Amino acid sequence: QVQLVESGGGLVQAGGSLRLSCAASGRTFIMYRMGWFRQAPGKEREFVAAISRSGGSTSYADSVKGRLTISRDNDKNTVYLQMNSLKPEDTAVYYCAASTGNSGRAARAYDYWGPGTQVTVSS
Repeated sequence: QVQLVESGGGLVQAGGSLRLSCAASGRTFIMYRMGWFRQAPGKEREFVAAISRSGGSTSYADSVKGRLTISRDNDKNTVYLQMNSLKPEDTAVYYCAASTGNSGRAARAYDYWGPGTQVTVSS
């Protein structure tokens, strides 16, 4: 099993930037495809971004494409989400997730989840 812990969330003004980090421990990090999901109040958890095991392939939700960038450092067992040009609609709890499979968008395909970190974007 792998444990995931997110950090870097906070309050930011619209148009600002944040960098989320997700530290993994317990298993070999390179084994997992990694993803970021988010959940706003009253909404379903939605896919944000995913990255392949080597970091060579990424996938993004249309709503964040061009503004958010996922990356990983396998030497540090960490995945990142660089968030630029933030909008109020980006406000949500952001979750880091790990998958032993190859599906980057379906939450059910992810086996492990972090506790989440709050991102609030003011208008």
